[in-house]
Amino acid sequence: MRTLARRSRGAGPLALVAALLGLLLLLAPAASAAGGLNDAAAALKKGQVYVDPAMTNRFSQAQADALTKKIEKADKPIFVAVLDAPAYTKATLRDLRTLVGIDGVYAVWHGSEFDAGGDGGAIGAGQPQRIAGAAFRSNGGDIDATLNSFVDQAVPKTKGTGVNHSTSIAWVVIPVVLVALAGAGVFLLFRRAKKRKEEQARAELRQLRRVVDEDITAFGEELDRLDFNPGAADADDAQRTDYTHALDSYEKSKRLMDEAKRPEDVKQVTEAIEDGRFALATLSARRDERPLPERRPPCFMDPRHGPSVKDVDWAPAGGSARPVPVCQADADRVAAGLDPAVRTVETDHGPQPYWNAGPAYAPYAGGYYSGFGGGGLLPGLLVGTMLGSMMSTPAYAAGPLADAGYQDQYEGGDFTGADFNPADFSDSDFGGGGDFGGGDW
Repeated sequence: MRTLARRSRGAGPLALVAALLGLLLLLAPAASAAGGLNDAAAALKKGQVYVDPAMTNRFSQAQADALTKKIEKADKPIFVAVLDAPAYTKATLRDLRTLVGIDGVYAVWHGSEFDAGGDGGAIGAGQPQRIAGAAFRSNGGDIDATLNSFVDQAVPKTKGTGVNHSTSIAWVVIPVVLVALAGAGVFLLFRRAKKRKEEQARAELRQLRRVVDEDITAFGEELDRLDFNPGAADADDAQRTDYTHALDSYEKSKRLMDEAKRPEDVKQVTEAIEDGRFALATLSARRDERPLPERRPPCFMDPRHGPSVKDVDWAPAGGSARPVPVCQADADRVAAGLDPAVRTVETDHGPQPYWNAGPAYAPYAGGYYSGFGGGGLLPGLLVGTMLGSMMSTPAYAAGPLADAGYQDQYEGGDFTGADFNPADFSDSDFGGGGDFGGGDW
């Protein structure tokens, strides 16, 4: 028997809330001993792992408890069910998701086969099925090894928090809290959650400010190196217009960065920098009497390199090749078999490419590419990266980084009940029978 609630760090009402939650959940084991899809869903809402009694000879209670502890320690909305083969139908995975009612990643072992799926807000499209296929094929039918391999690989790619943070648990606790504390505990809990979000947003903005200030400084240095005099005899009106446009964009980017209050405000800053850099490229072409440049996305490797000149096939570390827009210098490096000059930023794990530095960099990248179908272009460029997984969600495509939705896009683990779009529960046609076990993943 195991208490699934987290120990509260607060005192007074918060401590009582935690105690009440602990008493409520103390009655529920990590894996239910009853069969059936309803029992599986009920168990997953509390412990995130369910084992059909008929399967305990192949996946023991001790193994289930160990897997539950791993998922709880990761604090991710990952749900695992081990079912008897006769109890499984082609719609079981989707039905289980509906009954549990929480955005997340779901994996089902049934008999001697394995399948997985996930909500678009919790994990990138196609990732659960690919992870499940690799885990299944590499562990020779060993349920424990397969499930642990799946969870180990899914954890770093899954957004959101475990069930003890989800709204579904909150609605179980709220009535008890209202009776015991007359609403005081609820108020404190919500205030604490709001404060945590605000602190996270401030930390992300500080992180972004250092990076964007570097980009603004680099843009200003480009203006200085240009050494253009609007009053010179060889300067014409078109050149003066380009120069004024670039200078205005530089001043605008500084002003917007000074005024930024939230991470999503950075999107307007990088939009202004991108616009100004293209004006500089146009001015340079006019002065050198070259053809005017085509309006193309910034260099993917480092937006500070300015507008791209071509697309080249390139693969990020651990990813597959895809065409990306690059400047001429990076195109030459790739052609020579060298690493491109990638823009890296400081993170808690050391320097990382900006596309692997966390969701805070979504507005940074989104601003640079907003004029080039940023909602559709970037996810294709970033397949297999942290930003790519987030930007491939329907929420990003519908309105990337909108003021009303920025912070909520990255929470995951939300309680949705049956009000979710099965099309967003990514990976395969769960209504029509995808392949399982050693099939075509």
